[in-house]
Amino acid sequence: MKRVYKGDFGHILYQRKVAIVRSLIMGGVILGLFIIGLLITKTNKNIFSIVAALGCLPLGWSIINLIMYYRAIPLARSSYEKITAHAGSLNMIYDLSLTSEKSTYNVGAITVLEKNIAGYTEDKDMDIQDCQEHIKNQISLSKYHDYTIKIFRNVDDYCRRLDQLEKLRKDHNIDPKAIEDAWVPGTIQTVSGILESISL
Repeated sequence: MKRVYKGDFGHILYQRKVAIVRSLIMGGVILGLFIIGLLITKTNKNIFSIVAALGCLPLGWSIINLIMYYRAIPLARSSYEKITAHAGSLNMIYDLSLTSEKSTYNVGAITVLEKNIAGYTEDKDMDIQDCQEHIKNQISLSKYHDYTIKIFRNVDDYCRRLDQLEKLRKDHNIDPKAIEDAWVPGTIQTVSGILESISL
């Protein structure tokens, strides 16, 4: 199973598989330790049972992680193919699941160029206004202000916006991928970096 990094298309589906495998392995090890302890000592009051009980903590974390990734809505491949045909040299981030105190915002694709943030969601129940406000609040914590944030529900409208942003990128001779690559850890994150870091 090839690793899919955060921000790449297929990240949510990949993390679901990882969480399933990790949970099954942990569960098997915990059960195995408990059974070995019972077979050796004929009682559940042994060191194996203690280790198995402690192993339930990371298992619980893994299962919660699995539930979170199953609740996240990944970008459909057909939408991904349509978006990549219009993205040009924009720095695209895929499969984000942004969580707040109020809700979870599933953003299938998003890009940042100059002071423009354009995203696309396939989550029919998501409150777009809340999502845009959440993004605005998160980036403002790093002193990024006055950004135009627009999340689209219609993939064709989103592709038209990508065409406009790609034209702007060419006109201003901007290389957004080079900007991301030039970021130095320990300095203020780029807006794209912030969006990735606040996602599952």
